[in-house]
Amino acid sequence: MWEPMPMDDRDPLMDAVKAVPGVVAGYHLVDPETGNGLSFSIFEDAEAMAAAGRAIAQRAEELGWHDQPRPFPTSVTTYEVMRQIITP
Repeated sequence: MWEPMPMDDRDPLMDAVKAVPGVVAGYHLVDPETGNGLSFSIFEDAEAMAAAGRAIAQRAEELGWHDQPRPFPTSVTTYEVMRQIITP
């Protein structure tokens, strides 16, 4: 959960995640009224999730991302799939 959703350019970090095997999808959602947001990603397994986190951390370090203050999520929750609905 983001309060508010950061609007800075995060494409370099997202590009690092795209290269990780097992990353299925990722979304950034924003409430247009409050500016708060939600990011969620779908991974094939826990290792892909961990690898994506490492890829983000490595790219952030390469960019000097943390050389200046940046917004950080107010909360992070991990869920496991209980049911899946696939549509054609």
